[in-house]
Amino acid sequence: MLRPKLPDTPALPASNLASIGHGHAPVPPAGRTLAPWVGTVAAVAVVGIVLTALLAAIAVTALSVAVAAVILRSLVNGAHKR
Repeated sequence: MLRPKLPDTPALPASNLASIGHGHAPVPPAGRTLAPWVGTVAAVAVVGIVLTALLAAIAVTALSVAVAAVILRSLVNGAHKR
């Protein structure tokens, strides 16, 4: 539904077809050569961003728990000294 529809690859020109049997490698069509890599790169980028966001969330949570522990400790120590 959200994936773009790529056009069909055009047929090879006659000059490329003639060189197939004469020791020359056929030239691949210019259309879909990078399409699989684009998806892979996008997936790796998304996974990296998600993992970085999770690591940042864990760091912020640990920092807030540490600050809360210091505040609670100072409150409890202040109550015992009175």
